Amino acid sequence: MKKAHILVVDDEAGIRDLLTDALSMGDYDVTTAEDGQKAINLLRTQKFDLIIADINMPILDGYSMLERIRGADDQTPVLILTARNDRKDVATGLRIGADDYVLKPFGLEELMLRVAAILRRTSKGATEIEHLTCGPIVLNDQFHNVTFNEENIDLSPTEYRLLQYLMERVGKVVRKETLLSAIWGIEFETNTSVVDTYISYLRKKLHRDGFEGIKTIRGVGFQLLAPRE
Repeated sequence: MKKAHILVVDDEAGIRDLLTDALSMGDYDVTTAEDGQKAINLLRTQKFDLIIADINMPILDGYSMLERIRGADDQTPVLILTARNDRKDVATGLRIGADDYVLKPFGLEELMLRVAAILRRTSKGATEIEHLTCGPIVLNDQFHNVTFNEENIDLSPTEYRLLQYLMERVGKVVRKETLLSAIWGIEFETNTSVVDTYISYLRKKLHRDGFEGIKTIRGVGFQLLAPRE
């Protein structure tokens, strides 16, 4: 089996070396870049399975790099590293297309689990269920698109996976811990708000024209309900 190829982007040599050693021991191929611009240059000639990128970098920071990548319709999964503990900063990264984040200083075990989870979910083949419907929402997995009353809805890869998971379980209450495991591969106890953040993104895009089907079950999780006939 071909090894996953990971691009590590960080202006700190110590962090690049640490991640290179850890990822290499995890049987991944690793390439490094010291800033966002050099990473962009590498992406023009090489294909990667995952990008691990710091936010605070000279020349081209992680946010700008991510915006350029997604602007070029490059959907390579991105795990951001940030020392900023402000939820707004984390939310910015997720909103512009990051798949997950790890706060500095980080534990290598947690980071490696996140890496494995992202690669596991992004390397899966197409689901057997190609067409899902919930009221005005239609998800066509064959073409990887979502419509609301026949209007195309632009979703990030993570938003799409979260919606698909809920649509496969319409009417059922899905625990937050279950979503963390299924969508983000997080199997350990954590106080991350990433599920709530992405649920809010879906509501902004899909709660319209009287439809408000994504329900919060306080203290438990979330439920997608089809409108009553």
